[in-house]
Amino acid sequence: MKLLSIVWCLCTSCFLLAQPTDKKLLQKIEPLLQQHAGVAGVYIQNLTTGKVVAINADTLFPTASMVKLPILLGVLRKMQQGQLTYHQNLRYTKSLFYSGDDITGSLQDSSSIELSKLILLMLSVSDNTASLWLQKLADADAINQWLTQQGFVQTKINSRVAGREAARATYGWGQTTPKEMALLLLQTVDGTLLPDSLTTLATRVLGRNYWDEQAISALPPNVFVASKNGCVNASRSEVLYVQAPKQPFIICICTKQNADTSWGNNNQAWQLAIEITKRVYNHYN
Repeated sequence: MKLLSIVWCLCTSCFLLAQPTDKKLLQKIEPLLQQHAGVAGVYIQNLTTGKVVAINADTLFPTASMVKLPILLGVLRKMQQGQLTYHQNLRYTKSLFYSGDDITGSLQDSSSIELSKLILLMLSVSDNTASLWLQKLADADAINQWLTQQGFVQTKINSRVAGREAARATYGWGQTTPKEMALLLLQTVDGTLLPDSLTTLATRVLGRNYWDEQAISALPPNVFVASKNGCVNASRSEVLYVQAPKQPFIICICTKQNADTSWGNNNQAWQLAIEITKRVYNHYN
């Protein structure tokens, strides 16, 4: 496993250095972004050929709940350091409550819950109370510093981090670029950022997304997908690692300043994500 991870990382590094553009795929994707009523960006990388499509890929966007990927990595690093354990019991108190429809927020005061279940709730149903609790346990400032050390200089947690109030006012909970978020997910599942056991754990939990009616819905149900979505009124974004049968790929679609702020499945940004994902999958497979 370790040798395979090393080989994979070397191959990935070569791809990132070369980054040839997939011109045929670009022609299929670019018109969709141009027609979007808002700002849209995308980063796509074919993990077999290394070819990419990058449109506004270095533009800053709100993460919304995609910020939960960095939070996951922060928690897993605490586990790696022996400060947390996957099945340890934690004590919930109402001081941790975040207003909304969260499962964690409905717990009785002083209830016990495993760290593993908080991770599941954060990633699968995007439970905000669980996420903010995990962010506190992992130390958001430490996560931000580590992201910078790993080369993700634009990807940051803004909420509840001293000194990032202005960034929070602009981008909300977190900020990223399509390229950085795509590569952060890729390096999470390919073993670059974590030891083998934690890489396996991260990949499995990221493959249990309840919110599968947008970009994931464009993919066959028998294809493994590790993903995280994020949405607020005027920003809808998704990042997906797709283990497609012929040519696996990574894709991050980000939008902001969207004219359509509706919450039905026909929302323009969500339809954009579905159509882009469909075209990418069909192009590669």
